[in-house]
Amino acid sequence: MEYFLPILFFFVALIYSSVGLGGGSSYTALMAIFGISYHIIPTTSLTMNLVVTFIGMINFWRKGYVRLNLIVPFLTTSIPMVYLAGILDMPNNIFQIILLLTLVMVAIRIYIFHHLQFSFQLTGGQKWIFIFGLGGFLGFIAGTVGIGGGIYLVPLIIMFRLGSEKEAAASGAIFIWVNSLVGVIARTQIGAFDPQFILPLAGAVMLGGFAGSYMGAVRFNAKTIQQVMGGIILIAILFLIKGIV
Repeated sequence: MEYFLPILFFFVALIYSSVGLGGGSSYTALMAIFGISYHIIPTTSLTMNLVVTFIGMINFWRKGYVRLNLIVPFLTTSIPMVYLAGILDMPNNIFQIILLLTLVMVAIRIYIFHHLQFSFQLTGGQKWIFIFGLGGFLGFIAGTVGIGGGIYLVPLIIMFRLGSEKEAAASGAIFIWVNSLVGVIARTQIGAFDPQFILPLAGAVMLGGFAGSYMGAVRFNAKTIQQVMGGIILIAILFLIKGIV
């Protein structure tokens, strides 16, 4: 596992960074499969997100896809929720249940809603209720289990006509990076940071993220990539169910 996990993380970073996502769902899922301590899983995933999405932000910013007026409102509620969730040192069984439910939602997003082609136009109060509510919810998920939330945010921005596909991907990268930074700070305060475990994985993710974000700005398709990575999520779900039962 000393070498196998960094190799897997490299390919996850390569794939997810190409569409502006951090890959936290897959990092978390892989660590659950390999039986890594629940205490450091969120911190590790959030750290990986920091590396991958920073590279993605730079690439999307240089190409002019970043819209601060689109992403800042989501961050106003996500940041405090990330911090509050991050300082919670919950029991293992509660963490497993929350992680299981979160990964099930990711799987539904990949395998069911991926095929649905529809959009909505939000107006007035509906728009702000949606933005603040979604930001807070995704912030809680990020701080609790280490999944940055971009896998939900990016398609929802497109679905509700808040931005183009590239603008959504750029917003996802910024959203994940900021939330991950706050989450790492919060979890470090409760002693949930293991540099000997995290740093080799961060190196692998840095290499994969640089290559993936560069290629993604040119040609990769988000929907196809997410379906490929869905297999990891499904395996992790089975492992978690086995552990809980």
